[in-house]
Amino acid sequence: MSETETVDLFIIGGGINGAGIARDAAGRGLSVILCEKDDLAEGTSSRSGKLVHGGLRYLEYYEFRLVREALIEREVLLNSASHIIWPMRFVLPHSPEDRPAWLVRLGLFLYDHLGGRKKLPGTRSLNLRRDPEGAPIQTKYTRGFEYSDCWVDDSRLVVLNAVAAAEKGAKVYTRTACTSARRDNGGWLIEMQDLRSGAKTQVRARAVVNAGGPWVNDIIGRVAGSNSQRAVRLVKGSHIIVPKFWEGPHAYLVQNHDKRVIFINPYEGNKALIGTTDIPYEGAPEKVEASEEEISYLLNAVNRYFKEKLRREDVLQTFSGVRPLFDDGQGNPSAVTRDYTFDLDETGGAPLLNIFGGKITTFRKLSEHALEKLDKIFPNMGKAWTATAPLPGGEIENADFVSFAAKLRDTYPWMSRPLVHHYGRLYGARTKDVVGTARSHADLGQHFGGNLYEAEVRYLIAKEWARTPDDVLRRRTKHGVHLSPVEVQAFREWFEEQNVQTAAVA
Repeated sequence: MSETETVDLFIIGGGINGAGIARDAAGRGLSVILCEKDDLAEGTSSRSGKLVHGGLRYLEYYEFRLVREALIEREVLLNSASHIIWPMRFVLPHSPEDRPAWLVRLGLFLYDHLGGRKKLPGTRSLNLRRDPEGAPIQTKYTRGFEYSDCWVDDSRLVVLNAVAAAEKGAKVYTRTACTSARRDNGGWLIEMQDLRSGAKTQVRARAVVNAGGPWVNDIIGRVAGSNSQRAVRLVKGSHIIVPKFWEGPHAYLVQNHDKRVIFINPYEGNKALIGTTDIPYEGAPEKVEASEEEISYLLNAVNRYFKEKLRREDVLQTFSGVRPLFDDGQGNPSAVTRDYTFDLDETGGAPLLNIFGGKITTFRKLSEHALEKLDKIFPNMGKAWTATAPLPGGEIENADFVSFAAKLRDTYPWMSRPLVHHYGRLYGARTKDVVGTARSHADLGQHFGGNLYEAEVRYLIAKEWARTPDDVLRRRTKHGVHLSPVEVQAFREWFEEQNVQTAAVA
């Protein structure tokens, strides 16, 4: 076992909350270790609906504080990372059988005004028989509304927070399990194990943050001396990917008979992402998958509104995630709060901060509030700073991605338009670090198909903790959606031949 390292803050969990807290804490001058047993964002944080949004339907449950905070954060995040977050217009066909039109319009009015909207356009009413957005909708639906929210590449949001944390001095360990943690002399004595090599490391920490997401209760159960009485409620949400079946960049939001709403979003150019379900879940979070019942549910919800009827064979891929919601006693999974709750256990003067709930949109505020809970432990740490700080690659003037993309095409005139767009969207102002000194496509190294070249893979290994083919194909990029099975297999074989073990992450 290597020599014991001492840090201020030890964070368990490399999802959006853990990565966000690591970034914020490191920027305040704390020494930080982030420990993740799998890959960054491998759990819930890569299996979301890919939206930065206020949560329109949460207004029905009087979650005004949560919606207001999320709406404010929507524009903060848009300014911080306009390469991976961008505005999207949502068309909501009105069904008289469900919520009355006046209620929908009232909700949209509140949605427009609760969060001090500045950059995004407001709601407008639609005549679905006249306006082009109504073209794919069945003729029995004549009225609709259009409002704004934002798209986000959820996995990259997590990774970029971890990169920012590392650049502020945090140490990020992926595929490394926290095997034990116990209070010792007013602090914590922790053991980590590298799950690839088996090597064990001891760490001493002043405080521990449990950002385990669906595994939060499991971590509490394994931490010696923890007496938390709170619980997390696991709710499964599944999505399907199908070929895109309408024209235009807008998305759709439809109301279902059970009062749930289903998002139908453009995805990766020529595809559509449809979701989500809300089902109580009691299994192992790492084994979650979409059931045939959920797939049928989503297809039926779409077919209720659209002229083109989707069939089971149209489903290209599915994915499911387990939302770790704070158990507030609500019977209906859709009614369980999406707000977050903290449980601070200060037994023996060694703080353990457990995090329950939360959502992608509010991760930055959650991180600030988490550190507020620890301010008496670290009285000399710096002040909150992330509200105006860009994420890596987000150093784009006026957060104007359109102008930035035009300049990027001028910078790389030899590069195909799809490839320069891909690099710009994923890496933003850091595209130059991916491309390096390349002056042609051949200079980017081996071509694996689509827009995937060796230079990008090397960058992800060196700077973003990519350790397996899926780290590249599914999380840090979405190349896996575009490559053929033969191309995917060839890439896997090439990657394994590289014998990736470690990387020099900034």
